[in-house]
Amino acid sequence: MEIPTGQEEYHQDTIMHIRRLSMTKIQPPSIRRMFDSIAPKYDFLNRLLSLRRDVYWRREMVRALGLPDYAVVLDVACGTGDVMLEVLREKPGSTAYGIDFSQNMLDIARIKIREAQGARRFALFAADALDPPFAPETMDAVTIAFGIRNIHDRKRALENFREMLKPGGVAAVLELNTPHEGLLRSLYLLYFKKILPGIGGFFSKNTDAYQYLPDSVLNFPPPAGFARLMREAGFADIAWKSLSAGIATLYIGRKP
Repeated sequence: MEIPTGQEEYHQDTIMHIRRLSMTKIQPPSIRRMFDSIAPKYDFLNRLLSLRRDVYWRREMVRALGLPDYAVVLDVACGTGDVMLEVLREKPGSTAYGIDFSQNMLDIARIKIREAQGARRFALFAADALDPPFAPETMDAVTIAFGIRNIHDRKRALENFREMLKPGGVAAVLELNTPHEGLLRSLYLLYFKKILPGIGGFFSKNTDAYQYLPDSVLNFPPPAGFARLMREAGFADIAWKSLSAGIATLYIGRKP
C-alpha cells in the first residue's frame, strides 16, 4: 500500500486502515496481471475503441452526482484516474480518492493527476472494492466506471459503497452494456466480439485482455437486474440512464 507523498493531500480522518491487501484472496491474480500489462496503452485504447465516447460517459456520470463545492469523492477501480480528473475539473475544491488493485494503473494515474491538477487534493491507494481503506460515512459520493463487472461479489462491493457514503450521499456505477435486439445489436456484437479483440490485442500485445472485455460485458446483468442488486445492497432512489444507444448504462443510487 502506498502512502501519498509530495503534492498528494488527504484527510486523515477518512483513513480507517492502511495495509497491504492480499489481492489473491479477492480477485484471480491473472486478472490483476492482465490490467497491469495493458496499463501503458489503456487510455489510448479506451479512446480508440469507444470513439472517445468513454470521455463523454465519464463526464455524464460526474455531472449526475450533483456534487457540493467541497465534495469528498472516492473512485473505485480508478484505473488511470480519468474519473478523478473529471471530479477535480468539475469541482476544483473537492478531494478525490482513488483505489485500484493494479499498481501500474495507479502509477499512471498519479502522473496524470499531478500534471493536470498540480497540488489539488487527491490520493491513490492499492486497494480493492471488497476491502476499501476508508471509514464509514466519509464520502459525499462513490463512483466506479467499467469496473463493477470485474468484481465477483458485487453486492458486497455495493454494500461497502453505501457504508462509506454520508447519509444522502450518492453512488454512481458506469458500465458497458449490450444494446437491445435489432440491427444495432448485431453490428455491435460483430464489432465487440470479432473486431475489438483484434485491435486491442494488436496495440496492447495482450489479446486475452481484450477477449475478456466482451466476455465480461456480455455476462453482466441487464439494467433492471443490476438496479435490483443496488436496492438489495441498501440504496434508495435508484435510477439508470442508457447512454449511446445502450452501449453503456449509468446507474445512480442514494444512501437513505
